Amino acid sequence: MEMPMHALLPLVLLAATASAKDVAEGVVFEDLNGDGVRQASEPPLANMAVSNGEEVVLTNADGRYRLELDDHEAVFIIKPSGWMTPVDGDSLPRFAHMYEPTGSPEMEYAGEAPTGRFRGRSLDFPLVRSDEPNRFRVILFGDPQPYSIEEVNEFARDIIPEVIAENRTIGAAFGVTLGDLVGDDMTLYPALNQAVGTVGIPWYNVYGNHDMNFDAPDSGDPDFPFDRYADETFERVFGPPTYAFNYGPAHFIVLDNVVYDGLNDEGRGRYHAELTERQLSFIEASLEHVRQDRLVVLLMHIPMVEIRNLDALFALLKDRPNTVSMSAHWHRHSHVFFGSDQGWHGDEPHHHMVTVTAGGSWWQGAPDEYGIPHTMMRDGKPNGWMLLEIDGTSYELRYKAARRPWSDQLHIHAPSEIRVGEQLVVTANIYNATERDRAILSIENATFGRTTTIMERIEGVDPYWARLKRLESVRDQPGDPLNDLDATTNLWRATYPGGPGLEPGGYVLRVTTTDMFGNTHEARHVLRVVE
Repeated sequence: MEMPMHALLPLVLLAATASAKDVAEGVVFEDLNGDGVRQASEPPLANMAVSNGEEVVLTNADGRYRLELDDHEAVFIIKPSGWMTPVDGDSLPRFAHMYEPTGSPEMEYAGEAPTGRFRGRSLDFPLVRSDEPNRFRVILFGDPQPYSIEEVNEFARDIIPEVIAENRTIGAAFGVTLGDLVGDDMTLYPALNQAVGTVGIPWYNVYGNHDMNFDAPDSGDPDFPFDRYADETFERVFGPPTYAFNYGPAHFIVLDNVVYDGLNDEGRGRYHAELTERQLSFIEASLEHVRQDRLVVLLMHIPMVEIRNLDALFALLKDRPNTVSMSAHWHRHSHVFFGSDQGWHGDEPHHHMVTVTAGGSWWQGAPDEYGIPHTMMRDGKPNGWMLLEIDGTSYELRYKAARRPWSDQLHIHAPSEIRVGEQLVVTANIYNATERDRAILSIENATFGRTTTIMERIEGVDPYWARLKRLESVRDQPGDPLNDLDATTNLWRATYPGGPGLEPGGYVLRVTTTDMFGNTHEARHVLRVVE
């Protein structure tokens, strides 16, 4: 039986309402008692930046903001300098209201529960005052990437205790993990967050390609059909994957540059690095409220060199004299300098660091006497973490090898013994080196004296890594085998010619390096020359 028109009217109105944009509005206020709920005595805060991930608006004199929202978006505050958002029991900053009116699609790993419509609610943002000096430090992790609870425990034993101990001296303001928090299993998030939370400082997180919902359904988006719902579990736990915050003199922009392309024929997730028009609009809108001379720090997972529309990002930064960026993903540590040949517009090259990974080579390799895999990275460097120190518009980056002293910044590969007249080849792997670094080899002996040679930067495979792979091929040993060899450009080599010169005796080989920040590091190796 055909229904009368007046009976259809409520259904038509309901459909129109469901497809219309929603409105997010509320108040940013000073949370004097720290309970997260606004009291009548707690003052509103004007000129605070709030965003929906595309637009950025400032609160008015009453601390109020208003933004339109589409489904699967978020409204979040861009933390201002001198203020802090709430953090939860695992030290995760809480700065956003996620918007999923009907909830996330059903997937293996849960996404957002239905939020309902926001219109009519007051979505407030509490802030507390924070002492933020011009000089401060940040701890950076790349790819913890545990695939099991056992590997979460290895991460917790290998990295976290020393970070807690070192931070008593460092006094870091906050930490950041640069993506691949876990290895495809998002049920590990709680255990991982509990471990990192024990460091006791606010901890921000970047979305990585192993933090994706691989069974995300096709959203119908003609450009990115599978990407829309691929971050649902990450968002439920951490909030929006693209956001920004200020600390002291610096402006930080966190970017989700991982686009999920769906499963391939073998059932493996495909992805590429790109920024959407919405993200580019957000970056532009965010920077409109940041002074031109401030330091802008970009944090992402996939290295910048892989971003397909990198020129669009560089265009937004072209008038910014002070920028630096960091990523992870490669499981090897390196630095890239973008100049005009790579589309950079600034007077000085843009510095991008691909950071050492906390998980090294995916927790592979033979375990040590404590049962923790050596997990040497693909470029022969030890797993570990980075320390970023910011002072106004300048910065410095320091490499920390896991469970090793700060002085351990390179290793030397050379023979322990050579015969008189035999050629000597010395290779050094300098962990945090850039193309701007230099290295000098000294050969020293009380009778011989001292001779020095400038070492040449080469591309090659770390000799110790190659030795580990050979050992894996000829004998059974505990632990997962290492991945394939990977060349690095952070190797330096020098050759001391054969013939007369080194008489029988003991010699010290000393490699001295100076990095781009002016820091000097040394390593030594003992050589015997025999008849």
